[in-house]
Amino acid sequence: FSGADLADGSCAHPTIPGRVSPLLPANHVTMTKGTGLVHTAPAHGMEDYSVASHHQLPTDCLVDESGYFMEAAGPELKNKNVLEEGNEAVIKMLQAAGSLLKEEKYVHSYPYDWRTKKPIIIRASKQWFVNTADVKAAAQDVLKKVKVIPTSAVNRMLEMLDRRTFWCISRQRCWGVP
Repeated sequence: FSGADLADGSCAHPTIPGRVSPLLPANHVTMTKGTGLVHTAPAHGMEDYSVASHHQLPTDCLVDESGYFMEAAGPELKNKNVLEEGNEAVIKMLQAAGSLLKEEKYVHSYPYDWRTKKPIIIRASKQWFVNTADVKAAAQDVLKKVKVIPTSAVNRMLEMLDRRTFWCISRQRCWGVP
């Protein structure tokens, strides 16, 4: 059957008793990868965040800054590292619930921190988002005063800034315009 047959359906959450999870269509999952319906972790990836935002789902993060499950994940997972004992705990929970269809070792292509050589866990964090024409105009005015080589790159940057709908002022990383 196709994913369209399951769209707008729901299922019992495999590890949180009483919780119902919607089956959501997503363009980033193709027929070669699955049905086009996905489990969604809105706080742990751009595609999932986009799907959740479109369906107005909460983006609660169950993982702390050190990579450990927080209390909201439940007592079985609390304080377990998500890439280590937390992973094994989830597998045991799925087995106990009769929800594990298949288990196999899989080498996931996690992004890695170039300094520590450890996997990076993508997680949502609270940000200040601004959606105003004033901020956009100010950024474009400042960019016009920057000497850019080659000069043709200025127009590309101004066009990119013009397409931005949300702005995030972040203390988590250094970035800007070339």
